[in-house]
Parts: sequence; structure tokens; C-alpha cells
Amino acid sequence: MPRSEYQSDAELARELATEAGEALLEVRTRGASWYPDALRDEGDRVAHELLAARLAALRPRDGLRSEEAADSADRHTADRVWIVDPLDGTREFGERGRDDWAVHVALWERGELVAGAVALPALGETFGTDKPPALAPRNGRVRFVVSRNRRPRFVSELAARFDAELVPMGSAGAKVMAVVRGDVDAYLHSGGQYEWDSAAPVAVATATGLHAARLDGSPLRYNRSDPWLPDLFVCHPTLAEPLQAALSDTRS
Repeated sequence: MPRSEYQSDAELARELATEAGEALLEVRTRGASWYPDALRDEGDRVAHELLAARLAALRPRDGLRSEEAADSADRHTADRVWIVDPLDGTREFGERGRDDWAVHVALWERGELVAGAVALPALGETFGTDKPPALAPRNGRVRFVVSRNRRPRFVSELAARFDAELVPMGSAGAKVMAVVRGDVDAYLHSGGQYEWDSAAPVAVATATGLHAARLDGSPLRYNRSDPWLPDLFVCHPTLAEPLQAALSDTRS
């Protein structure tokens, strides 16, 4: 099928993230009695194959970068590249009852993220740049969302400085969407991520009006030759300057 004239890239990102999420819910139901690793492997496979097939049909001229496959042959020369994480939070997906896993679909075009969507299938929610939610007001005690098992020391130092509550959570997409919803005020990460971990969440976050950057304040860049993008800082805009200043102090 040729590229649709009536469906925008942002609408397509939402549709694909939602479809992949529904497929993952079916895998979870079908594999309820499987070993967790088998369930995770099947989830990765099903979601990737769905996204790759749909993008090949609907956007055949675009490149693809996915966590679950080698880059498409034209990814290095394409003006438009879809950056997807078919199942972000694979660990949580394999744990019964957890809802902090996600599907990421983003589009990079000539140096910028121009569309994106993050589905949280277990919650029945998809956030997208086609209809970004209104920026949530910030009030009360500062809250930082952090990884369940990898908490950088500087985050604990920042939490002490800001008297912030730390909220553990699974996937990067779930964490950034917690900031988008206003459930928490910031997500600060270091120590290991790839482009597909943050591309779609960052696209949605910036469309919402949140601040997103590297920990040193430099811009986030995507579709580079090396997909490694080791750190990320997303927060409510009212906290951007004080947190950036504090980051400079704690990481200097």
C-alpha cells in the first residue's frame, strides 16, 4: 500500500504503537503459563514483525531502526527513518501483573524527531504527538522516577538536595509517560540506553511541553551511526534550570 495521503505520520505512529500493544496483550494471554523468558522472546518477535511489516507496506521508502533487528539497508541514506522499540520493558512484560512496559514508535526526518507515540498496553493508553496531552501543572513535593534496579548515585544526591521522593518504575517509556501525565516531575538516567529507548518518549514529551536533553544539557540526537545514547533528562519545564544547575554541581 502506498503512503497514505489522509493519514499523517503522527497518526500512523499512534496506530502502530497501539496495534503492537494489542498484539502483545494477546501474547501475554496466550503465554500465561510459559516460562517468563519464552514469553519475553515471543513478545519481542511478534511486536517487531508487526511493526516492520506495517511500515514496509505503508512507508516503503523510509528506513527502519529497531531494537529487534539489524538496520534497514537504506537507513544510513534515508531522509526519514522510523526508530522503534517493539517492547520496551521486556523484563516487566514477563512479570505477571506489571503494567510498566511499552511500545515505542518514532519518526526521524532530516535531523529531527517529527512524530512519535508510546503505548502503555496494560493500561489501555497511547500517548502521541498527533494529540499531545496538555502540560500538567507541577505542585507539591518533587518526585523523580527511577529505575527499579539501577539508581545512579547522582540521582540520590539530587533527591536529597530537592527533598524529592523517588518512584521506582520499569521501562523508559513508562517512566517518561509518568512525567507526561504529571505523576512525577523528572526522569534522570545514566549508564546505558539506546536511541530506540528514548526516541518516541522524547518526541511525546517535547510535544507536551516538557524539557528533554542530555544530562549535560546538550541536545538529544537520533539516527546516528552508533545507536548508543547513554543518558537522558526529562522534566517539567519549571524544574529545568534548577535541576540542570544541580546536575552540573553533582556531576562535576
